[in-house]
Amino acid sequence: MKPNATLSADALIASLRAIADHSFDSIMITRAGKGSPILYVNKAFTALTGYSARNVIGKSPELLQGPATEKAPLDALRRCMEKGKVFEGRAINYDSKKRPFVMHWRVVPVKLARGKPAEYYIAIQRRGNSG
Repeated sequence: MKPNATLSADALIASLRAIADHSFDSIMITRAGKGSPILYVNKAFTALTGYSARNVIGKSPELLQGPATEKAPLDALRRCMEKGKVFEGRAINYDSKKRPFVMHWRVVPVKLARGKPAEYYIAIQRRGNSG
């Protein structure tokens, strides 16, 4: 992405950080690869799940899964990740007190170079309904 002619690269990065930090939606950034360790979560993630950044940084997003988490959306997510595509879906996840809830999420690959695989993923999440 090229910076806007009126916005420096530093200003763009600072602006995007402010958007993520203050979004109404939960935002999680993970590193691509084995375990997809969590690198960042915002305050909305904590409000949604009950997990603080301190509780989840370095861990796998699988910590949100539990007995009622459906396999089909997770398989669809993996297929999209393998192809470098955006994924959108719903699944039953669990908060920090192990209470199930429906999460609607979109996962976006972050590629640092054209034609290269994603190095990071951004998940934008919110509480969904069951329908």
